[in-house]
Amino acid sequence: MSKRLGRGLDALIPSLSVSEEDKVIEVQLAQLRANPYQPRKTFDDEAIKELAESIKQHGVIQPIIVRTVLKGYEIIAGERRFRASQLCGNSTIPAVVRNFSDMQVMEIALIENLQREDLNAIELSLAYQALMDKFNLTQEELSMKVGKSRSHIANFLRLLSLPEQIKENVSRGTLSMGHARAIVGVKEDRRKKELAELTIANEWSVRQLEEAIKNLDQPAPAKTKESAASKKKDPYINEVEESLRDRFKTTVKIKQQKEKGRIELMYYNKQDLERLLELLQKLS
Repeated sequence: MSKRLGRGLDALIPSLSVSEEDKVIEVQLAQLRANPYQPRKTFDDEAIKELAESIKQHGVIQPIIVRTVLKGYEIIAGERRFRASQLCGNSTIPAVVRNFSDMQVMEIALIENLQREDLNAIELSLAYQALMDKFNLTQEELSMKVGKSRSHIANFLRLLSLPEQIKENVSRGTLSMGHARAIVGVKEDRRKKELAELTIANEWSVRQLEEAIKNLDQPAPAKTKESAASKKKDPYINEVEESLRDRFKTTVKIKQQKEKGRIELMYYNKQDLERLLELLQKLS
């Protein structure tokens, strides 16, 4: 990992290790606060419980790294050990006090998680954006600092434009980074959400999703006077379309011609067609 990190981050890694020369103090848990720049937003409860059991038996083997702040201490590295100690009911934890700038604190938090590969795609995107915003960095400057290509940085930052619902799916792991990258290129948010729902429901691979998006991008037929007029739909028809979209998880169009008309259901591949046929058969 250190070979892939930028020089700035690589130089910080020795600062995270504790040697026999370091002065270790016992810090009250009540005096500690979490790192505000921690990019990881979710912690594995089971893993914390397992760590708590280990601490009960053996204590905290590796002291956490902290820095002094106005009211107590701020955790630089070791939030999992802190949380597990809380779970144990401990009142103190061994710690080493270091002096770090805000930028170093953000960088170190990123290092810790990159080394363990703990961050999901959205957490990493937010961490990159936070570094850029806090220290007024360009994508090029950030790429040099973290030892990643500029295209890597750009691809992750693009994910932040996705609708919240889709970002939550990526965070939970129900959609992969590959799925998210494919969906982010779709123009309409409504289409993005439909494709995300279909991907999850049908367990599509990234290739299957890309094929569905390719079918979406087929050129539309030339507009006629009739199609222009059809835009002025009855609000009731719009409401029915929306209801059917929610039910079938796909694009639905109702074409009206005076008192008659037709209902069109969009499918994106053979698997999606079979899914719709199965739903329709259940209604018969």
